[in-house]
Amino acid sequence: MDGTVLVADDDRTIRTVLTQALTRAGCKVHATSSLTTLMRWVGEGKGDVVISDVVMPDGNGLEMLPKIAEDRPGLPVIVISAQNTIMTAIQAAEADAYDYLPKPFDLPDLMKRTARALDQKQHVQTEAVDITEDRPEELPLVGRTPVMQALYRLVARVMNTDLSVMISGESGTGKSLIARAIHDFSDRRTLPFVTATAADLRDLEGPARIMARVRGGTLLIDEIADIDDELQARFVRMMDTPGDHVPRFMATSQSDLTEAMESGRVRQDLYYRLCGATVHVPALRERVDDIVLLTDHFLAREEREHGTKRWLSSEAVELVRRYSWPGNVRQLENAVRRLSLTSRTDEISKSEVEMVLGSQPEAEPILGDGEREKLSASVARHLRRYFDLHGNLLPPPGLYQRILREVEAPLIEQALDATGGNQAKCADLLGINRNTLRKKITDLDIQVTRRRKLM
Repeated sequence: MDGTVLVADDDRTIRTVLTQALTRAGCKVHATSSLTTLMRWVGEGKGDVVISDVVMPDGNGLEMLPKIAEDRPGLPVIVISAQNTIMTAIQAAEADAYDYLPKPFDLPDLMKRTARALDQKQHVQTEAVDITEDRPEELPLVGRTPVMQALYRLVARVMNTDLSVMISGESGTGKSLIARAIHDFSDRRTLPFVTATAADLRDLEGPARIMARVRGGTLLIDEIADIDDELQARFVRMMDTPGDHVPRFMATSQSDLTEAMESGRVRQDLYYRLCGATVHVPALRERVDDIVLLTDHFLAREEREHGTKRWLSSEAVELVRRYSWPGNVRQLENAVRRLSLTSRTDEISKSEVEMVLGSQPEAEPILGDGEREKLSASVARHLRRYFDLHGNLLPPPGLYQRILREVEAPLIEQALDATGGNQAKCADLLGINRNTLRKKITDLDIQVTRRRKLM
């Protein structure tokens, strides 16, 4: 790499590591813990790329982006932040940040993005965006796990396009919140957001009334796979003849829309109209490390609303992490609200959590108990659920290869993580030929990096 990088972060360790890594890569580095100093350097014409934290002792890094764009059009700014919420990702995108990475970040990944920014300095849009306009203070969409960070980036990329959006995920994961976030942070935010159900479409005049209400805003069809074929056909016609004010179309589905189309539960013509962009909201059990973060978020909200300051004991925290949460974030939110209101002391005990979870559906299995469960039993349980989703119908053909692919990809990813991305060691660990491993990495589109985490 060739160029000068300006680093702004109040964490001395991060400044030191980035300075060393970038210097070894051939860059000149100026590092500071002050946004004031950073802005002075920018004003003096220093730097080819900026790497900046968001929360700094003397200001907010995101609020500096319009000023940087005004003073130095085309200067790429890579935002790094421990504020792992959808708001941060969206604000970074709105303010035309070149890139955004959550903390803890992957050092080799950040180095690659910096190299790309140095090579493409002029690719950043220069029009400043006002990010101080009224926004909801926060959204209940928080998470620092990789799957949630990927979700935030995807939302930021699609929010100002006209693509239709299909949002899939289990009940209680927050599909409607994602739809609302895409609308509220888009260019259509001042226009109506309308949610339509099968009942709204059943009347022959229903589609016309819906289009009159939405007036070029956003139309969300709830649980599209549960709507019968006749009503789906009406929805297709409504999308094809939207009138003078074309809305943005979105839909939610608890089941995978591709599988629903292959099994005949969703019309092909509707499927191809809706899948402009596909957003999958992960189940809570797929992001276990976010459970405590969400719990703290809900407890803080209860304190603001009711003045009841509560926290979980260490034993209670472990139990909350181990529970399977079949109702996902909605179930966790309701459980935390109940615990906050009924706890006898400020510290919520393990026994109180057990009492609340004991009344919840599917209180078993606890994730921790799964450590004693054989892998074959766990796989069998998930396969039963998959077949149950199809009711009396068989899953679409090609099941064997689909299941193998879903198991094989995470197995290889975990093995690569465990071996630090060393393919020779990974192949030996898996007991396969190295050329076979390389082919599978390519076929399964697995990203290979040597990972080093910074907290």
